[in-house]
Amino acid sequence: MSDTKVIAVTGATGAQGGGVVRAILADTSGSFAARAITRNPGSDRAKALAAAGVEVVAADLDDPESLERAFAGAAGAFCVTNFWEHFSPEKETAQGQNLARAAKNAGVAHVVWSTFEDTRDFVPLADERMPTLMGHYKVPHFDSKAAANQAFASLGVPTTFLLTSFYWDNLIHFGMGPQKGPDGVYGITMPMGAAKLPGIAAGDIGPCAFGIFQRGESLIGQSVGIAGEHLSGTEMAAALEKALGFRVRYNDVPAEVYRGFGFPGAEDLGNMFQFKRDFNESYCAVRDVERSRSLNPGLQSFASWLEANAGRIPIT
Repeated sequence: MSDTKVIAVTGATGAQGGGVVRAILADTSGSFAARAITRNPGSDRAKALAAAGVEVVAADLDDPESLERAFAGAAGAFCVTNFWEHFSPEKETAQGQNLARAAKNAGVAHVVWSTFEDTRDFVPLADERMPTLMGHYKVPHFDSKAAANQAFASLGVPTTFLLTSFYWDNLIHFGMGPQKGPDGVYGITMPMGAAKLPGIAAGDIGPCAFGIFQRGESLIGQSVGIAGEHLSGTEMAAALEKALGFRVRYNDVPAEVYRGFGFPGAEDLGNMFQFKRDFNESYCAVRDVERSRSLNPGLQSFASWLEANAGRIPIT
């Protein structure tokens, strides 16, 4: 067991980090062991990981010293933040920087950092095609992660930058599932036009990240985009209709209409969809499905994800 590489996993009780831990547990080679990092080791999810034989360590993304202790002795670290927990881009950037410094100080040999593009590289703040939000951002939950990328690079942390895609699980948990229209027909609504939306099962992100660790040093310094499938809104609606057994249509709306829906994060998500639509070719190009499958042979398509999860989508 002395040759076993410990992978420290932040967000270990969440969607991405939990997937990394499960992928390590499922690996029969014995080459890797998971160290689950969580703010609350006493939570039910953390206790379940401990019961499965996973080392569980307490640390907080806002406490760099606790992160450094949690990373000590680890060969690798999976680093992820959660903008939707607090809606503060400044806090998220600071947390990313804390993770970078902790990994550097602990001497971690390989970090996989879950991040996004900086949309301001595509749409400068002065560009009026898309409103500037919170004074400094176009898509806050993208730009705040991207702002921390420089910390990993400037500190010389051996990092693979993991670019994820739209979670199909948002149809279950984020209120993006089919909603009944005034005419009684259910629909999904996005300001994407006919553009393709790269999507992925949240549970597939962890195995893709673990696949990066399994490649050793070969992907250090690279950005790796992952997706399970690229689908238009019309194609997603057709797949939902088949899986759910009733009519589902795709409602394409202008981005400014979506931004005005009024739910928390609507402006951010409206800008996000507009970015994915307006820069669709480059956004899709970096999220190669076959490359994703090479990292995670069990990668799900939207249809296979629906086969397992359609019954969990809230329908009212």
